[in-house]
Amino acid sequence: MKLATLKDSTRDGKLVVVSRDLTRCSEVGHIARTLQAALDDWAHAGPRLARVAEGIETGSQPTSRFHEHDALSPLPRAYQWADGSAYVNHVELVRKARNAEMPASFWTDPLMYQGGSDSFIAPRDPIPLADESFGVDMEAEVAVIVDDVPMGATIEEARAAIQLVMLVNDVSLRGLIPAELAKGFGFFQSKPSSAFSPVAVSPDKLGDAWDGGKLHLPLCVDLNGKPFGRANAGIDMTFDFAQLVAHAAKTRPLSAGTIIGSGTVSNKLDGGPGKPVAEGGAGYSCIAELRMIETIVGGAPKTQFLRAGDVVRIEMKDRTGHSIFGAIEQTVEAYSRA
Repeated sequence: MKLATLKDSTRDGKLVVVSRDLTRCSEVGHIARTLQAALDDWAHAGPRLARVAEGIETGSQPTSRFHEHDALSPLPRAYQWADGSAYVNHVELVRKARNAEMPASFWTDPLMYQGGSDSFIAPRDPIPLADESFGVDMEAEVAVIVDDVPMGATIEEARAAIQLVMLVNDVSLRGLIPAELAKGFGFFQSKPSSAFSPVAVSPDKLGDAWDGGKLHLPLCVDLNGKPFGRANAGIDMTFDFAQLVAHAAKTRPLSAGTIIGSGTVSNKLDGGPGKPVAEGGAGYSCIAELRMIETIVGGAPKTQFLRAGDVVRIEMKDRTGHSIFGAIEQTVEAYSRA
């Protein structure tokens, strides 16, 4: 099934079930007012929501038009947002950009940080730009939402807890990261609010593209209307989602509604750094990687980070060319408190 949260007068919105083709939806307040409420009672709410989804497809369920612009992130705020870095190629490249060595353990033990989850950006709302020197960058990723996960969960327990899959733009402020990490206390100011796809999808509706831990489809990233990235999310993923969830639950239980991110999707090319889409490569899911390639090839980066007026679009299509999660499409706008 496909689930979305529509904007209303509350900060948590209202839950709807969406048709497979993303054109229609049905309100389900009689089952759960919000997605978090459904996740809190997933054993009962999940099957009822699935029956509504079936009814939408057969025509037995009343529907209204679904517009992606009306959607908040599926969870407008969450109890926990933990982002991994499963594509170690990405880690290697961005650390080179900071002249930082990459420990060998990064290939065997996942990186993960705890991001701010009290306020996510809607998928069609702007990315606020407070200061161009902050170096605003997009990071296109896949994410999962889990049911309750016990502390010390096994890989199989972690895999079974994955209830929904979605996309994310994990906005990063590259200009703030080096000094912040140099303090030895992790990301904070350099990781502002993220945005998630209009729709979250149950794994069973992803077909054979979902193998239980990886999503084997290209992640389409466009910048100002031009292809920027087409990296396949199932390739070069060192740690799958079951491993990431188990890692997060090693020393603590995870509450239903916890979001776990994959980190920036990144593919190598013939064992080395990738190439831009225009040159026949898979491109990049963030600007930082392209800047690192430019540095390797030409000695210095050429591509600027995001500026006011830039438009980022992140989407994933099935093998027939249809959008699965809807699109994250955001314009960078100068921030004003007024």
